[in-house]
Amino acid sequence: MRQAIGLAMRAWGDTHPNPMVGAVVVEEGRVVAEGYHVADGLAHAEKLALAALGRAPGPGASLYTTMEPCSTGGRTGPCTDAIIASGLRRVVAGAVDPNPAHAGRGFEILRKAGVDVVTGVLEAECTDMNLIFNHWITRGEPLLAGKLAATLDGRIATRRGESKWITGAHAREDVHRWRRLFPAVAVGAGTLIADNPMLTARCEGMPLKCPTRFVFDGRLRSVVDANMPTVYSDEFMESTIVVTTEHAGVGYVRKLRDRGVGVWIFESASGRVPLAQFRARCAKEGIGGVLLEGGSELMSRALIERQLDYLFMYHAPVIFADERAKPVLGGLRIESLSQSIRLAELRRQSLGDDSLVRGRVVYPDRIQIDETLFSLG
Repeated sequence: MRQAIGLAMRAWGDTHPNPMVGAVVVEEGRVVAEGYHVADGLAHAEKLALAALGRAPGPGASLYTTMEPCSTGGRTGPCTDAIIASGLRRVVAGAVDPNPAHAGRGFEILRKAGVDVVTGVLEAECTDMNLIFNHWITRGEPLLAGKLAATLDGRIATRRGESKWITGAHAREDVHRWRRLFPAVAVGAGTLIADNPMLTARCEGMPLKCPTRFVFDGRLRSVVDANMPTVYSDEFMESTIVVTTEHAGVGYVRKLRDRGVGVWIFESASGRVPLAQFRARCAKEGIGGVLLEGGSELMSRALIERQLDYLFMYHAPVIFADERAKPVLGGLRIESLSQSIRLAELRRQSLGDDSLVRGRVVYPDRIQIDETLFSLG
């Protein structure tokens, strides 16, 4: 199963809106064929593994697959039909397909055909690999995930605004890996102005990839200066979409659109971009996941509005111990532990000297907001 997982991850970030899936055929304890889903519209992993075998499976052969074989027609035909037709009599699966049209139906079909089905092998790893797909297929909306990098005492910049680099090279490489996975990334106007990030995925040994790049800028303050940020002028500028409100100047909107930069305009009394409406627009456009990369105001607002589904929290072994250094998050009034926001389904990883904790965001019944803290552009 670990070999099947490794195969699936060769298509990291390339299969949207489909999941990553890997499969291997095993005979007498030896892998004799393998396959993985390369991209949307292409053959599924199980069919590719059986095709790679090029013959009927031997007696006692098993198919290991990271996800339940599909059981509906689609564009490539049911994998359950192909498995039954091949003569295989044993299937070992990792995760159940969360797609409501499948969700255990494939296992049932195989068992009725006399196939021995074993489930739940490395299930957590197989499920975690497709966290974007799992959210999208069950909820019909994008996974909004946040990424933060902070000191041990929860600061993301010094009192003078210096933040490059709090975390080390290994952590930054990992961010690029996740950036490659997500169909879209996003930053707030403050981060764009201060850091001028390219927001591309630059992974060693892999081609440069540019996801859809969102800029949250409720009043288009990032368009005022003559020296516009890189995302408005580079070779990928048509992959950039500025998310703003009707409070933005019409001239600035025209300036962006004349460059080929997309602009989404939302109604807002406060000048803040309403994240629930942004999520709905992403769903309409078929964007299954967005990685919010800051800054602290955008991330805090996502928590305040209960719109953050998942969090990647990188910590460096650094301490500022300065109350005027910039905090990682803010905007809430927490008076008891029961009011705190927590992470569930935790995954932990060491990245050189740094660490990563990530997980699903779980909100308390009620959140008390400190409206005096800031306003989000």
